Amino acid sequence: MKQESQCLYAGYTPANGQARVLPITQSTTFTYASTAEVSKLFDLEVEGFFYTRLGNPTVDAVERKIAALEGGVGALCTSSGQAANLLAILNVAACGDHVVSTSSIYGGTFNLFAVTLRRMGIEVTFVDQHADDATIAAAIRPETRAIFGETLANPSMDVLDIERLARIAHAHGLPLVVDNTFATPVLCRPFDFGADIVTHSTTKYMDGHAVQMGGVIVDSGNFDWAASPRFAEFVQPDASYHGLIYTQAFGKAAYIVKARVQLMRDLGCCQTPQGAFYINLGLETLPLRMRKHCENALAVARWLEGRPEVESVLYPGLESSPCHALACKYLPQGSSGVVSFSLRGGRDAGARFIDSLNMISLQVHVADIRSCVLHPASSTHRQLSDEQLVAAGITPGMVRLSVGVENLEDILTDLAQALDRA
Repeated sequence: MKQESQCLYAGYTPANGQARVLPITQSTTFTYASTAEVSKLFDLEVEGFFYTRLGNPTVDAVERKIAALEGGVGALCTSSGQAANLLAILNVAACGDHVVSTSSIYGGTFNLFAVTLRRMGIEVTFVDQHADDATIAAAIRPETRAIFGETLANPSMDVLDIERLARIAHAHGLPLVVDNTFATPVLCRPFDFGADIVTHSTTKYMDGHAVQMGGVIVDSGNFDWAASPRFAEFVQPDASYHGLIYTQAFGKAAYIVKARVQLMRDLGCCQTPQGAFYINLGLETLPLRMRKHCENALAVARWLEGRPEVESVLYPGLESSPCHALACKYLPQGSSGVVSFSLRGGRDAGARFIDSLNMISLQVHVADIRSCVLHPASSTHRQLSDEQLVAAGITPGMVRLSVGVENLEDILTDLAQALDRA
């Protein structure tokens, strides 16, 4: 099926007489007739559900749907996008290991990598994703375990050259992990360009209605964990499962199974059945919403370029964007609904503008059906130094505008009156 149909049907097929809509299996546990059956589940010999932290029919259906949309072999839903990125890295890196990340990433992810992972003994080196191959490759060490980037950087809207980063990663026996939150699989499927692992904050466009927190990790099944000498945990026996070897037992799905049965088992940052139900409702209309988000955002970005109060506009769908060529390659259907721009007058002008908006609301959120706005330097990226802000592509006066699906004229009217007052 094509994506529009997958969003409706993938992951759940009702049998004769069953509910047409994905049911909520609101249960933490499941019953079995014999200890032998439960033993096989705990030994990973058979598939099934025994505790919702590790698997639940409602959550499983959403995982299958998202895996189908991204073209992966499996997915693991988490409690948030932060949890998804954390588990994605911890699944390949441990104390003493190292990760290379692009610097143009979401502030929360930057803090996760620069502060919390460092406390765990995992060091992260941040690189300019537009640097040449040799500069990026120079950051790779013998203990490096992954390269990380965002398809569309939040909030600088830089477009990741996925194919190039994948080539560098693979030349050094490393997987490329790509956060595809802003693009969604409707606009870009990173696996088609060589990425190995994809993450999402499903809180954003996948839910789309500011209702449910969530995240997901998707495994392409394409990375050969046994071929690289860097990933002993995939090819050596796991004592917690009686010596099971993931690459032998699960083949292409070794990564995502290991993430579930090791990390989700021990850390427990799982999605709930009710939460998965809400995410599924959002997924069903994802293609329709993304088209409208992209259409409105491009029109708003072009309008902002013509306003004298606006110093610069960051939106890769614009012909003037330095990332436009990359957007044409990776995002031919549109560059999502997020537009970042800077006002003349800097931080104070940006604050006056935001405080003057009527319909568009100030929210610590993005990628919602309703238009919302944020000042990254004083909120999502507040912990970053001025130097780190510049490295992440953020100016002090930058405004991040998440363009919703309202009537375009109403959006422009609100922006115009706020610019006039600012």
